[in-house]
Amino acid sequence: MFLVVLGRTPKLSLAELEIIFGASNVTPLSDDLALVDAKTIDIDRLGGTIKAGKIIKEPITNYLANLPPGKITLGLSDYSRNATAKSSQTQALKFKSVLKRHGRSVRIVPNNATPALSSATSHHNQLGEKTNHIEIITFQKHVALSIGTQNITAYAKRDQARPARDVATGMLPPKLAQILINLAAGPAATGRLLDPFCGTGTVLQEALLMGYSVYGTDLSEKMIKYSKRNLDWLASSKRNHKISISKEAVEEGPARPLLPAEREGRCPVKTGAAPEVSSEEMIFCDYVLEQGDATNFKWKKPIDFIASETYLGQPFSALPSGVKMKEVQFATKNTLLAFLKNIHPQIKSGTPLALSVPAWRRPDKTFSHFDIVDEIDKLSYNVHKFKHATESELLYYREGQITARQIIVLKRV
Repeated sequence: MFLVVLGRTPKLSLAELEIIFGASNVTPLSDDLALVDAKTIDIDRLGGTIKAGKIIKEPITNYLANLPPGKITLGLSDYSRNATAKSSQTQALKFKSVLKRHGRSVRIVPNNATPALSSATSHHNQLGEKTNHIEIITFQKHVALSIGTQNITAYAKRDQARPARDVATGMLPPKLAQILINLAAGPAATGRLLDPFCGTGTVLQEALLMGYSVYGTDLSEKMIKYSKRNLDWLASSKRNHKISISKEAVEEGPARPLLPAEREGRCPVKTGAAPEVSSEEMIFCDYVLEQGDATNFKWKKPIDFIASETYLGQPFSALPSGVKMKEVQFATKNTLLAFLKNIHPQIKSGTPLALSVPAWRRPDKTFSHFDIVDEIDKLSYNVHKFKHATESELLYYREGQITARQIIVLKRV
């Protein structure tokens, strides 16, 4: 059993956990916490979970007394309703006293302003990630030991160090890309993921890092070139990223220009591979990029699942007039529906799709959506119903932005 700290869009975080672990194994505890009944959690694969800790049944003092030799770095994050920074710090000092009585040297990570350590503080102190770097996570009667925090350093590098970026097309955060992939692929460890609106390749990048084969298409030739630059950069620098790669090798090589590693004979071309080629290298060689309009393109490879940010329309600094708003809604909605109609005969029954579609934030902080549920049903797709979130709650947005992202999860009938 794990205690998890949800991201800043907690309903979306819960949806991701539901898809991977099953709705019956996810229990919300508060606005930002949940219990997950699972054997293991890989936090590097979860875009919507900030921290995770394994619930312990034994008294925490017993656990601390039996830690391996060496200096201990100790942090405490208390998410209980009445907790304060002072109460957390006091409790941490009590744990320090216990450890000192057992002859241990302890450094406390201070709770300066809040009862729970920020993800940045936990990450930079490597709490839950290194031996004797301990973070105790508590909520009411629940006590957990951290298994790690989202790697914000790796996220920032993957987002900001990529060679090809285009602010004008919208910057899909890697965390949201991970969520989309997980909502589509669920617990599946392998398979080919399609992004039919791939842009600069953020979804493709994250899917490769998670061990999937990827297929990206985009209407814009420029975006395909950008995606290729970014995926080549990722392949050449993958050892600098914290990743989780499937052990299963791919069966077929890429239908695209060769990477440097391929020209050196280190990637498969048809089937199999040289003995020195690892499955990790093979995965990174298995991507396909093609220019094509998602509303009429014919994809050439089998597709297991689809994750994509669809056309969001032009960016706005203020909510447009009623007429302009209707024009944008019409254009974005029609593009989405045309894509769904086009791809339906090209994928198998049961194929899942996780799509980011636009919503627009009104001055009163409510959201304007286009209603597509009935029309999606007519196209022979089922909308996935979540136990812990409604369709209108699956939103990702930043303060000050007009265009938000609504997430819909479909399954081809």
